[in-house]
Amino acid sequence: MKITINGGHFPGHDSGAVGRTGVQEADINRDIMLKVADFLRAVSFDVREVQVSALRHIIDASKEFESDLFVSIHCNGSYDADAQGTETFCYALGGESEKLAACIQQQVITHLGTVDRGVKTGNFYVLRMSECPAVLVETAFITNENDEALLADEVKRDEFAAAIARGITDYLSI
Repeated sequence: MKITINGGHFPGHDSGAVGRTGVQEADINRDIMLKVADFLRAVSFDVREVQVSALRHIIDASKEFESDLFVSIHCNGSYDADAQGTETFCYALGGESEKLAACIQQQVITHLGTVDRGVKTGNFYVLRMSECPAVLVETAFITNENDEALLADEVKRDEFAAAIARGITDYLSI
């Protein structure tokens, strides 16, 4: 089983959303991506991490790797400081991507207690262009004080990574 894990945005080039304390989405995503990959390798999956600026290069790397699954990790952002929680996107409902999204969403909500914003559809390039089941996980809102505190905490990032990895393994055991 080959799994591509994408950390959204690219440290030093594209910070993504920035929290009120200055924490940058790209850095959080990178850390969670590397931890998810480590968890999956520990249970014998073949994993490729990809974090670059060009979306096309992300998808090309996944295709070249002949990925069976694709998971993109992000932090959400909003002008509404009260917006919070976790949501997981797939390109369309009713298929394998939705099942994968539901497994990851459930694990994150159960183990981190974030607000459940549900599984949603999204017309994101990395979902639309993927040739395998693909999801985009918005772990929490970096622009919300409580969610940002979770994302800034290394122990909580470990928990996010473990929950995402468990969601993937849950999906594979269906």
